[in-house]
Formats: sequence, structure tokens, C-alpha cells
Amino acid sequence: MKLFKLQTLKSLWMLKLPDRTFHGHTRLLVSDVYSQYESVRQGKREIPKYFNFASDVLDKWSEIEKAGKRPPNPAFWWINGKGDEVKWSFEELGFLSRKVANVLTEVCGVQKGDRIIVILPRIPEWWLVYVACMRTGIVVIPGISQLSAKDVLYRLQASKATCIITSDTLAPAVDSVASECQFLKTKLIVSEGGREGWLNLIDLYKNQSADHSCVKTRIQDPMSIFFTSGTTGSPKMTEHSQGSLGFRSLLSERNWLDSTPSDMIWCTADTGWILASLGSLVDPWVFGSCIFIHMLPKIESAAILNTLCEFPIDTLIGAPTLFRMLVQNDLSSYKFMNLKHCISGGEPLNPEVMEQWKSKTGLDIHEVYGQTETGVICCAFKGMKIKPGSMGKAAPLYDVQIIDKNANILPPGQQGEIAVRIKPLRPLGLFSEYVDNPKKTAESERGDFYVTGDRAVMDEDGYFQFIGRDDDIIISSGYRIGPFEVESALIEHPAVAETAVISSPDPLRGEVVKAFVVLSPSFSSSDLESLTCDLQEHVKKTTAPYKYPRKVEFVQELPKTVTGKIKRNELRKKEWGRM
Repeated sequence: MKLFKLQTLKSLWMLKLPDRTFHGHTRLLVSDVYSQYESVRQGKREIPKYFNFASDVLDKWSEIEKAGKRPPNPAFWWINGKGDEVKWSFEELGFLSRKVANVLTEVCGVQKGDRIIVILPRIPEWWLVYVACMRTGIVVIPGISQLSAKDVLYRLQASKATCIITSDTLAPAVDSVASECQFLKTKLIVSEGGREGWLNLIDLYKNQSADHSCVKTRIQDPMSIFFTSGTTGSPKMTEHSQGSLGFRSLLSERNWLDSTPSDMIWCTADTGWILASLGSLVDPWVFGSCIFIHMLPKIESAAILNTLCEFPIDTLIGAPTLFRMLVQNDLSSYKFMNLKHCISGGEPLNPEVMEQWKSKTGLDIHEVYGQTETGVICCAFKGMKIKPGSMGKAAPLYDVQIIDKNANILPPGQQGEIAVRIKPLRPLGLFSEYVDNPKKTAESERGDFYVTGDRAVMDEDGYFQFIGRDDDIIISSGYRIGPFEVESALIEHPAVAETAVISSPDPLRGEVVKAFVVLSPSFSSSDLESLTCDLQEHVKKTTAPYKYPRKVEFVQELPKTVTGKIKRNELRKKEWGRM
């Protein structure tokens, strides 16, 4: 496949403290990359053959820092809400991540190209492991902490991961399935104590040498794999490369964060999401910004608001659920220390919430849109006119269009599918493939476009308004939930003969999982309320807890096509029509 082209990285890293203003904001001066953007789009320059985010970005910022040419704010600032905090400079990040890199390669025997599953909460070790994997060429597979033993088993078997890194919380689940994972060789735990059969990452890296040479990686070499849910079947493995995750930001005329080396960015996304990799790691550090992290065992209004008042956070990134929750508070009693920029992503944000936030804080919420496969492809930049209900315009690097079923571009005002042009040149930010699934990879393309499966309308000014999903994916509080996974869990219960899972409107979460259930003929119960609770608990134990159906409706039969397929669209239309 053809990619955007860029001549060389040789002059790319003549970095220094920003000395120019871009769109009203001081920007990182990365040679003349920005001015070369049009020539890159036109394919007149070749893409660099080799690139590694750790050595070509993070280590360069460390050099700038040591030369006194970067503001004195840390590169990483972590708190747990209980008085503990961690601050690292880029130099310290480099020192510690090299030690972890030596643990992975020298102690665990994991090598370039091998895969590691990392399931950790928002703790500093997640960042160290991620950067260490970049340094070693190991492919990191993030996962959310709410995964069940069944979820872990599937991920270990499908990815053929040779190592897993997790905390005390999920270690028992891993142990319960490890014997069924033939490729798994090493288990690393992040814990203050020990666990039989596990190596303690903290103890190991403290005693390791920091002498490590970053491997040479090609720009198309895999950096990360994200499991993403589909409407049918198990989650797919979406692969991103050093180029699509790391180098992508260096090609953009503008970045969706619009950050500077003086900024502090707080992204509240779970570490298993691609938004965490983008908003809590790659994109802020491209521009030398400080990444702020609160451990946040639970997303609570008081913790979020107090943190914004106590710390000099410039940019807040969260799912719409976060902002829906925050506007329910009396914000007049909170005085944010430094908040200037708010970003919402993961699902559409209600216009009324945007208006309430604006009236209570004086700040706009800038929406971004993207997928695991694409990263951010639409956004409302700083300074851009905000249109309530719109997710902004196409981001640099992407030619985003609304197309019909025949891949024809539709005119403004007509509803169709959101698509990204991939021919003749494929944008560098797009995923490489669905690993081991060429059929699904091919099905994601139509004509000259990658098709998102989401529907929208573009207006005369180029703003996109999200309509809904063409498929049955449920996005609740930013989590992507495939109905098949929930249905599979429900059908295991002896009371369930048949079930269909759809989204249902919810004022806080945007939408939640709802299950229509046909009871087994052999099962009778007059206490349906008790049965509902039983089914919900069953799903929580069978799969990740966030996937459980918050609503259950018992029906005599499900609507089906003549071929026997459940007509979820009919159920969904009826459900959303009740609003």
C-alpha cells in the first residue's frame, strides 16, 4: 500500500524551544515539517524508512531539556489522590524506561516483534512499560482492567503474546487460564508484594542497568495492537505501527490537542483505549507537553473538579459521560487553576451539555471523532467556531468524506457513511490491518475509501454531524461494546432461550446495553425482577463488568428476517423512538 511520503528525518530533529507562533499558539519548531505538509500530501517526498518514537522523539526532548531549552515543567506528573505523586523529566523517563527495557529483554527474554499484553490501571508503570516496548521493538497490547478471565484467555490465545503484565487485581484471572495459553512464557506483576509464579516488575527494574540501546525500527513496524469489538464474532486485533501512532503527529499542520511544551494535558481515558495512547502518551509528548495523570480508581465528579482546582492543568480530555456528570454539579464553588481547553471524544456529546458547560465555566467543549482504526480524524480545533452537535472538520492528513453504498461522494446535507480516502495515497495515521483477519481488513474498504461504519452529514462549511452507527456497536460511557459478546454471555444462562442486545438511550452515559430476552420453555419464573438481577450478575462474571445489560426486557419472540437473522435495527428503532 502507498503511504504519505516524507524525504528524511535527517533534518527533522533540529529541535529548539518554540520560536514561532502557529494559529496564535507557540508551537514546537520541528525543522520545516509543517511547511512541507502540502508536498507530503502530494507524494513528492519519500517517507522515512526508519523511525522509533522513543529515540526520535522522547530522547530528543531529553536533550533539549538538558540544554535548558524547555520549560521547567515535568514530562510526566502522576497523583493517586491520597497524597502520593510521581514527577519525571524526559531524562528521568528515559532512564527508567531503559531499565524496564532491560527487564523485558534480558530477564524475560522478550524480543523485537514479540507481543506483550499490558493490563494495568492508571499507574506510572504503564507508561514505563509502553516506552520500554517502543525501545525494544516489542508490540504492546493494552487492555482495560475490567477484563474477565474469559476475555484474558481470548486475548492471550489470539495474540500469541509471550508475556503479560498486570496488577494484583487481575493476576488471579490470568492464573486461572494461563495453562491454556501455550505461547505465554512470562508473567510480570506490578505489586508491592509477591505472587507465586510471577516476576515482580518493580523489584526487577530497580536493580537493572539503565544502559540500553534503542532498537532500529522501520516506520511500518508494529507498535501496538488494540482489541476492538465488532457486531459479530470476537474482538478484532487492530494493529498500529511506529508510523501510524508515532510519526503521524509530526506530519500534521495542526494537532487536535494544539499543545505546547508549556502545557499540561490530562486525559482521563482508560489505559486500554487508543485514546489513552494518543492523549496520554504520544501526542502530548510529540510537542514536549507535560502529561498529567490521576489514578482515578473511580470516575467521580468531586475528584475531577478538585484536581482541576489544585493542579495547573491546561487541557482536559474525557468521554461525554465525564462532562454530563460534571455539569450536574454546582460549578460556581470551583475555581479551576489553569483550565483552558476541553476535549470530548468516544461518542457524540449532547449539545445541551456543551451549552451547560459553557454557561457554567466559560469554556467550550471541543469534540473529536475517530476510531481505534483511525485515531482522530475529525476535530474542532482551538479557535474554530463551535457548532453544537458537530464534531468539527476533517483533521489534517485525512480526506474525510460522506459516501453512499457505491463509494460515491455525497454532497453537503446528505446523510451517508463517514469514510477516509485511502487511494491513491493511504494516510499514515490509519491502522495497518486486522491481525490474522484479511477478510475483515478487506471488508473495511470500499472503492477508494476506508469505511468507518458510522453515519453522518457534512454541511457546506465542512463540519460533520454524527448520526449513528451503521452496525450494532454500542458505545456506553466511551466503551465500545459488541452485542455478540453480551448475547454470548446471556445465552449461557439456563433461563435464556434467545436474546438480542442493542443500545438504549441514557441521559448520563449516552446509551447503555439493553437485552431483549426470550425465556427457555423449560424455565418459569414469576419474579422477573430477581431474574433480571441474576442475568446481570451472570454477564458481569462471564465477561467484562461494563458490558452487562443495564436494561432487560422479556419478550415472547424476537423480530427476524426471512433468513432467520434478528432484526436489531427494528428493536433499536423502537427503543430509541420511546425517547
